[in-house]
Amino acid sequence: QVQFVESGGGLVHPGGSLTVSCSASGFLFTQYAMGWYRQAPGKERELIATINHSGALAKYRAPMKGRVTISRDNAKNTASLQMDGLTPEDTAVYYCNAPSSYFADDAASAFGTWGQGTRVTGSS
Repeated sequence: QVQFVESGGGLVHPGGSLTVSCSASGFLFTQYAMGWYRQAPGKERELIATINHSGALAKYRAPMKGRVTISRDNAKNTASLQMDGLTPEDTAVYYCNAPSSYFADDAASAFGTWGQGTRVTGSS
């Protein structure tokens, strides 16, 4: 079955950096775009960034645009998100998934299943 396992979260001081990673399985990874989402306490899950199936194209959304870099390794079925300039407002659970669309800003999961996510806490 389709699975996403996120890792790498933690506590980050203001202005700090962190890279979160994801291992995907159960589908043909090289045929799907990948994306990173986050869900802050009391808020809906939002899409942060997507990368196309080959890794040649990436699209970033506010509010993390300019502070994150998405990447993927098709040989290992993994995706990563490097985050810089973190603030307390970036506190959230971060999820990876295969979005239904590389382009749409509100793209849902192509498979309708989610991993546990990895928690990032920006200290004040």
